[in-house]
Amino acid sequence: MILFTSGGLFALLAMSIPVGIVLFLLAFGIDAFFSPFPLMRGLGQVVWSSSNSATLIAIPFFVLLGEILVRSGVARRTYAALEAWVSWLPGGLIHANIATATLFSATSGSSVATAATVASVATPQADKLGYDPKLFSGAIAAGGTLGIMIPPSINLIVYGFLTETSIPKLFLAGLVPGLMLALLFMVVTVIFCVIKPSLGGPGISATWGKRMAVLVDLVPLLGLFGTIVGVIYAGWATPTEAAAIGVAMAFAIAATQTRITWEMVRESLLGTVRTTAMIMLVVIGAYVLNFVLTAAGVSRALQDFLGNLGMGALATLLVIVVIYIVLGFFIETLSLMVATIPIVVPIVEQLGYDKLWFGILMIILVEMALITPPVGLNLYVVQGAREKGPLTDVMLGVIPYALAMLAMVGLLILFPAIALFLPNTL
Repeated sequence: MILFTSGGLFALLAMSIPVGIVLFLLAFGIDAFFSPFPLMRGLGQVVWSSSNSATLIAIPFFVLLGEILVRSGVARRTYAALEAWVSWLPGGLIHANIATATLFSATSGSSVATAATVASVATPQADKLGYDPKLFSGAIAAGGTLGIMIPPSINLIVYGFLTETSIPKLFLAGLVPGLMLALLFMVVTVIFCVIKPSLGGPGISATWGKRMAVLVDLVPLLGLFGTIVGVIYAGWATPTEAAAIGVAMAFAIAATQTRITWEMVRESLLGTVRTTAMIMLVVIGAYVLNFVLTAAGVSRALQDFLGNLGMGALATLLVIVVIYIVLGFFIETLSLMVATIPIVVPIVEQLGYDKLWFGILMIILVEMALITPPVGLNLYVVQGAREKGPLTDVMLGVIPYALAMLAMVGLLILFPAIALFLPNTL
């Protein structure tokens, strides 16, 4: 049964069938061959119960929020402001890429949107100033992964929904690791550019007067992030209500900084519908597959298999980490999450680990899937923005940052309090 499930998953994905459909087909196959009961008679109820949740309404709101910020030009002004503050470091504008990705991640909730935004703004600067294309583009692709770690995060909402974990606590748990990962990216950049200064290109030194003047361009995103997170933890709004407040604020920010056109609104709404439809198909398919896996005993069989290996809890966890790294080469992030959560999370809990902590560890592991070929979406997003040079430049450029992610995984395993301190304190 385990071989059928894993083999069927890879075979169907290799046929380029959409992931949401793959999850449904797997559920149908397991029901037909391994279940003594006609599980598909409950399909309508399972689909309805999985989609009839107020929590999931936060997803289109956060997607729309990011669409508005991308299409209104707010990100361009944010990049220019951060450029004045951090580009004096060894590596120059590469730090502006990472800092902008970090700040934009705190409002968009989407890694691909973050990478696309920063790439479109930063690439012309790199061409003019002669930066090494590998490290520069690699930093953008890696920085974009922060979109699913730093709250608000669509992937954390999906994880919380599927595992019945508190989403506000997940947001808190992801904040410190997300900021630490951004700092690690900047440290890696400094190390490489100190060893070989030509990688970073010329830094841009700004006067303190200019730095203070451009702070006004950082206020909108910082205020938006503070409002969304603040109303959640003050108990004034649920994550869904906070997302709606964020959309209203994003419209207000766009209105004050640029002219809102019907075309911009139309494109933002169309982009939101496309992205939300894709996410919801995958989430509902995962819920159906979860139902079938549990009823047919696949999850229990996998737990027994891992238990019979005779390994301790830490060794089993490391096996799970390796599995995620390998799967990340072939499966897109959200798909990787929803396809594995029903199987892996019960095993992790049985090992005695906190599912809140594991959610953050899983997010870092699936972040790596965004920058590892052949299906690393951020690689293709950044390459599309570059419009020249081989894709291998981006692939080579992300290697140092992927190693930084592995280091963060190690830190989380050694020091779980990195993720659990804020949720347990506040």
